[in-house]
Amino acid sequence: MMNTGVMEDHSLTRAGEDYLEAIYCLAVEGPEEAGVRSVDVAERLDVSKASVNKALSMLKEQGMVNQNRYGRVLLTDTGRSYARTVWRAHRALRTFLEKDLGVEAGTADEEACLMEHVLSADTMERLISYLEGQGIQIES
Repeated sequence: MMNTGVMEDHSLTRAGEDYLEAIYCLAVEGPEEAGVRSVDVAERLDVSKASVNKALSMLKEQGMVNQNRYGRVLLTDTGRSYARTVWRAHRALRTFLEKDLGVEAGTADEEACLMEHVLSADTMERLISYLEGQGIQIES
């Protein structure tokens, strides 16, 4: 099996993956070394700050994130790798839905978010290989 950077399994819940993905995207958009504010995660996911704090506790237990003394959230190497994989799956699915099936962008994004959590590593590898065969690169 070739290494396409897809998850072998889903060790986090769907919600856990969503939180991790949001933290990753926020970190990529800003200076990653500064960390991400939990209020920004709450805003991105349209959830309460209490929900974010609960999720962060679970992600800390799983070794996916740390919080610095100012309360900013930082991805561990494991968390960054997992989040990058989820984000790559999301982008691959969104691209397929939009370009190959003609799904409207907003719908494609929402449905890609649902699908990214349940597809096997084998299916994702096949989808990414298919997209690459079409000349579309989904970087990790």
